[in-house]
Amino acid sequence: MRRFFRSMLSTAILGGLFLSSGLAQTPSPLMAQQQQEITGGLGLTFIDGQPYYLFNLMPDLSFGKIGVGLDINIRIGRNGKIRSEDFDEGYDYLRLIRYIRYGMKKEPIYARLGVLDYSRLGHGFIMYNYRNSASYDLRKFGMEFDLDFEKFGFESMYSDFGGGGVFGLRGYARPLKLTSLASIPVIGGLETGITYAADFHENADVTSPTGLVANATNGGTMGVFGFDVGFPLLSLPSINSTLYFDYASIGGYGNGAAAGIDVNFTGLGVVGLGMKYERRWMGDQFLPSYFDALYERERYVPQDTTAFVSKAQALRAATQGEGYYGELLLSILGRFNIVGGYQSPVGVKNAGIIHLEFDPGDVIPGVILSAGYDKKYVGKVFKVDNNSLFYVNFGYKPLPFLFVSTMYIWTYTEDKDANGNVIGYKSQKRIEPKLGFMFSF
Repeated sequence: MRRFFRSMLSTAILGGLFLSSGLAQTPSPLMAQQQQEITGGLGLTFIDGQPYYLFNLMPDLSFGKIGVGLDINIRIGRNGKIRSEDFDEGYDYLRLIRYIRYGMKKEPIYARLGVLDYSRLGHGFIMYNYRNSASYDLRKFGMEFDLDFEKFGFESMYSDFGGGGVFGLRGYARPLKLTSLASIPVIGGLETGITYAADFHENADVTSPTGLVANATNGGTMGVFGFDVGFPLLSLPSINSTLYFDYASIGGYGNGAAAGIDVNFTGLGVVGLGMKYERRWMGDQFLPSYFDALYERERYVPQDTTAFVSKAQALRAATQGEGYYGELLLSILGRFNIVGGYQSPVGVKNAGIIHLEFDPGDVIPGVILSAGYDKKYVGKVFKVDNNSLFYVNFGYKPLPFLFVSTMYIWTYTEDKDANGNVIGYKSQKRIEPKLGFMFSF
């Protein structure tokens, strides 16, 4: 496993995990927004020291099962022109639509168009918290669509209608629901699933260069196949818990397995608590949750005209070992939210990945505060470096509907040469002071 993590370290990268103005959609139904909001304002954005005047409008509205979120950010430079990176492709105007959805994940009918914040299939051993955009400047327009007919159903997603991207499909069945055993606790709710996920991007399986042109060993496609079994230990309105087992195989590479437990508690409608623990066994050339939150950033990173690093290279270098993943989510009234997750191989130092989010909502009167932090190769946890992604938004409300705030974001963007060719990625620092309004209803 050490060889694998050294290979991953050479990328020195993180995906842009916090899209929009740094505020991501929450990763679990436990964290679902309980209020509708319309926020907006005027201010400045300093991007690597370059100032832009900012106009911002972000309505987040629900109409029964239908939800709509817009993300209108107009940045004007000192030359009087709109920042080109915000609208540099024909379909980039779709960025103004953050999402359109029907229902919520795990409901009988769920559909979403737009930015995908936390796509997952099944228990997440193949795809978990995948995000279809590498950074704010590189957002994509994708889709999720799920149907649950009680006895069987499917989950599906596609990452990018603008080009080749990540596709995922999981079909599942609850076979004992068709028999007289359906009423037996635990066994009656047995669920089995089959998953196929693939990346059709031309650089999905690039591992070695040929001259100045990278050579994709599998025609550019990276495919993962798997199956899973889940036993619902508890299935009540206020609490549910699932014991599960997953197996996955990456085409042309290796395979692995995992066993875990997932618990969700909604209490009296006031407190939401989610916990997950998973033990993993990885064979040679296998990575769990291959399509994860960092995937779009790690797929392929050019270093210059002849060199690159890729996730497929890291996959090829991975060796047999064990690992674990733990996650905790806490939500109070849908407004005070804390998320924490950590994963690591067993017995390897400075190789963990940590994810933290904090949003106290309206608990502190008159104060605006939210923060998020992601770090790979965890040694010194709170040292922000090239393996980190970080944002913090803080301010105050002189009036209930008026706020003054400043946001700081450390993220990444493409690094291009004089001819516009992508030659790598570079860190990007944003500072955004703003005078704005917020209406909740």
